[in-house]
Amino acid sequence: MEIIFDQHLAARRRERAYLQNGNGAGFLLEIAARELAERLAVVERSFETAVELHGGTGAAARQSLATGKIGSINRIETSGIFAAPGEDVREAGLDDVPLAPESVNLVLSPLALHLTNDTPGTLIRIRRALKPDGLFLAAIPGAGTLSELRDVLLAAEAELTGGASPRVIPFADVRDVGGLLQRAGFALPVVDAETYTVRYDSLFPLMRDLRAMGMTNPLAGRSRTPVTRRFFLRAAELYAERYADPDGRVRATFSIIYASGWAPHESQQKPLKPGSAKARLADALRDASKP
Repeated sequence: MEIIFDQHLAARRRERAYLQNGNGAGFLLEIAARELAERLAVVERSFETAVELHGGTGAAARQSLATGKIGSINRIETSGIFAAPGEDVREAGLDDVPLAPESVNLVLSPLALHLTNDTPGTLIRIRRALKPDGLFLAAIPGAGTLSELRDVLLAAEAELTGGASPRVIPFADVRDVGGLLQRAGFALPVVDAETYTVRYDSLFPLMRDLRAMGMTNPLAGRSRTPVTRRFFLRAAELYAERYADPDGRVRATFSIIYASGWAPHESQQKPLKPGSAKARLADALRDASKP
């Protein structure tokens, strides 16, 4: 397995951000939590036991529980510091799914799967943890997220040093996520994406928000060379030149992929077998073309 992320570093940064900021900078988690809850609310069934997997602030757990679709929900986090007063959370690493086979009806994953080194394996473990006809709902930062920041950091470093190192993590696209769900054995997978644009006075408030959300660079292959003030000043200049609106504020893009899949069950719809159609497509098209 290729080690893409320093998961110890990623977990510590998420924990430190939560201790320092609480829910204050968790606006992306709030957006994802609200969307996941809305999608859960329209599912025409209830889920006796649910788990929120590495949700950080617990917003997804709270909002999904408020839909009335869930009997009880437990949380799995990298540390007990994410627990609310009087709440117990189970501790596990970002790649881990410490759940017995067929033990829960619903798993929620809000903005954490993008930090897994073994994403296919993690999805397989989630699917195995679901009871037959159990549901998996996820929000995953997708391709296009922080594209402006990636561009100006690379450009500034290339200009000042003649080289560049990765400073924004890679994000999956919609097709990648759909393929991973199918590979993991989920039935009836559905994947779509929403793009959110957040405006800032400059690059520096954006960087503060990313630190406050624990979203700074956790790549195992990141450069260890200290970054100079000159580098960030040049990156801020490039950001303003390339991505400013007429009022001078700059744009930051966040794309969130929403994914769902079911643990297989005999009651679910199944695609027809090849060759089982009772009418030819060519005949249907010919009939449709007639006046």
